Amino acid sequence: MTKQFWKLWIVGVAALATVVAKPALSQEVVNYGVQPATMPIYIARSLGLLDVIEKKHNIKIVFRSFSYGAPENQAMASGDLQIASAGMGPAIVAAARLPAKLLAITILEQTAILVPKDSPIKTVADLKGKDIAYPGEGSQQYPLLLKALADAGLKVSDIKLFKTKGSDVPTLLKQKSVAAGITWDPHVSGALAEGYARVLLKAEKIMPIKAGHYIGNGEYAREDFIARRPEVVKDLMVANVKAIDFILKDPKAAAKMWSDQIGFPLKVIDYSLAEGISVYNRDIVPEKFTIDAYTKFLKEADILKPEDNPKVDASFAEKALAEK
Repeated sequence: MTKQFWKLWIVGVAALATVVAKPALSQEVVNYGVQPATMPIYIARSLGLLDVIEKKHNIKIVFRSFSYGAPENQAMASGDLQIASAGMGPAIVAAARLPAKLLAITILEQTAILVPKDSPIKTVADLKGKDIAYPGEGSQQYPLLLKALADAGLKVSDIKLFKTKGSDVPTLLKQKSVAAGITWDPHVSGALAEGYARVLLKAEKIMPIKAGHYIGNGEYAREDFIARRPEVVKDLMVANVKAIDFILKDPKAAAKMWSDQIGFPLKVIDYSLAEGISVYNRDIVPEKFTIDAYTKFLKEADILKPEDNPKVDASFAEKALAEK
């Protein structure tokens, strides 16, 4: 063989070795903020819908759990989260103040004012002069409480506020350390299912703004992630819709999935679904009328400033609904 042949052969082998040794594209991690609540995204994971998205887009979806919305938004602000599911209050605040957009509404209702089961309190007006537990002024429960009081002719100065974690409200009611408390699900259903509390007023009676209900939970994402991976965002919204369809079709199976994932007793989640404490609607589109009404509500409660206006992208929810 000629010298020229061997030179070409060596070059070819070297080129082949370069191709073979070239590493595969690295798998991107997508951090999804969640809370230990009955969010549809947990059902999507149980159904294997997220596995399909991971394979399709060469990503790894990692759930990062938070006890409430403020630290979840802090993680999104720092870039540690790309997408999140949280109460509508924190979701709207994030969309207004962070480089993020609201994408969808995934749960209705969820919040209620509770009193001990044997309490003589029958109406919100009866709360005058009483201690009421609440999860802080930055929560969506705070303005709901203020509105309920105002509707009953009371001011915040007419009651005694006791700030605590939303998860601790049922314990305070059980111990009768407070006369009433406002919190969200599954803490609401937990107290009701155990039989030591009753509902004084549900959020749907305080502020019905979507399908006759309050809006309880939203999905939102960083703008840079939306711009960079729009197909991933769309597929995640489709997964949420498919999960809601499953919840509506087979709530018993969905309750078991949630119980396995978030660790809440099955009877609590069954109670929540049966009694309409958490309500699901496959129309996850954040309509302008609904968001404008909710934004006005938060501004009146001084949770948002007059200049704060949430950024909303309803196109992904609309596309998700269009898919069969």
